[in-house]
Amino acid sequence: MSKGKFAVISIISVILVLAVAFSSAYFFSDKSEDENSATEAQTQATEPVTEEPTQPQTETVDYTDVISQMTLEEKVAQMMMVSCHEGVDIEAACSYNVGSICLYSHSFADKTADEVSAMIGSYQELSSIPMLVSTDEEGGTVVRVSSNEQLRATPFWSPSELYNEGGFELIKSDTIEKAELLLSLGVNVNLAPVCDVPLSEENYIYDRCFSLSHEETSQYVECVVKTMKEKRIGSTLKHFPGYGGSVDTHESMSYDYREYSDFENGDFLPFIAGIETGADSVLVSHNIVTCMDENMPASLSKPIHDILRNDLGFSGVIITDDLVMQGIQQFTDGENAAVLAVKAGNDMIICEDYVSVVNAIISAVENGEINETQINDSVNRILIWKHNLGLIS
Repeated sequence: MSKGKFAVISIISVILVLAVAFSSAYFFSDKSEDENSATEAQTQATEPVTEEPTQPQTETVDYTDVISQMTLEEKVAQMMMVSCHEGVDIEAACSYNVGSICLYSHSFADKTADEVSAMIGSYQELSSIPMLVSTDEEGGTVVRVSSNEQLRATPFWSPSELYNEGGFELIKSDTIEKAELLLSLGVNVNLAPVCDVPLSEENYIYDRCFSLSHEETSQYVECVVKTMKEKRIGSTLKHFPGYGGSVDTHESMSYDYREYSDFENGDFLPFIAGIETGADSVLVSHNIVTCMDENMPASLSKPIHDILRNDLGFSGVIITDDLVMQGIQQFTDGENAAVLAVKAGNDMIICEDYVSVVNAIISAVENGEINETQINDSVNRILIWKHNLGLIS
C-alpha cells in the first residue's frame, strides 16, 4: 500500500473515532428531562439514605463580583434584620430590600397556614433579593408560630420537657417537625437553638434552656443544629457569650462578673458544639461581660466578637440581639447603636427603625469610621447563607 493511501485511511479512521465519541457525548448530555428524572429517582432509590447535611460548604461560594455591582445603600440594607413588632410597615421594609425580617406572634395570630404562607410569599415578592424570614420558635416559653392552634394543635414543648419525655430521639423528631412546619409557611430561619446554661433554676434564662450542664447542652445543640442542616433551615446559636445568671436585658442592662475560665470551661462549650456542627449564625447578647470587656455590652464589643471569630473559629453570620431592647437603649441613652454594632463586628443588625440605621451606617462608611471592605465581607457572608438555604443561586 502506498504511503498516500495509508495516510488517507488513517485520517478517515481518526474522523470516525471522533464522530463516535462526539455522538456518545451528545447522547448522554442531551437526555430528555424525563430520562434524567428517572435516572435520579433510581439513584435515590438504590443509594442508602445518609444524614449528611444537604447544604453546600460555604467555601465553594463567593459573591464578591455581585457585591461589587451593588450600591452602598443596597449592601447595608442586606445587613438589616427588621424586627417586625406591631406597627412596623413590613411591606415597606421588604420593598426597601432588607436582608431579613423577623416575625413575632402577632404576625401569625388568627391565621391559617395558607394565609401565613400567602402573607410571607407576598413579602418575598416585594424584595428583589430573597429575604431570610426568621422567627423565634424555641419551644416552651418562646413560641411565635405554634401559639396559634390553627398552625399546630398545641405549642411546641420546651427542650427539657422533650428530653425528659423521649431523650434525643424526641429532640430530633421535634426539630424535624418544627423545620417542616416553618418551611411550609415560608419561614426559612429559626432563631434557635438556645445555647445558654443558667447557673440555677432561679435565673431569668432557665425556662428557655436545655440543662444546667454545659456538656448536656452541647449534646443538645449538636443534635438540633445537625437536624436543622439536614432539613435546610437556618439556625442561630444564642445568646453569645452565654447568659449564665444575667438578668433580662429586655428590661435593663445586665452585668456578668464571672471569670474568663468559667466561659472557656463552660459557657463556650455549647457554642463550640454548634459551630463545629455547622451553625449558620450566632446571636450576641447585650450583657456586659466584664472579664472580656468591662465597658461595652457584648453586642457592641469588638473584643468579644474577636473571641467568637478568632478563638472559637466562627466564620458565619454574627447577629446582634434586638437593638430596641431596654438594656441597650439605656446603655446608649437612646442613641442609635448600629454603628457601634458594625464596628464591633456584627454582620446583621436586628432593629425596627431600619432606615435610620442604614443611613447611620452609610454615613459612618463615607466619613471613614467604617471601612467599606468590612461591609462587603458581611454582605458576602449573608449572601452565602442565603445560597446555602437555597434562596439564591
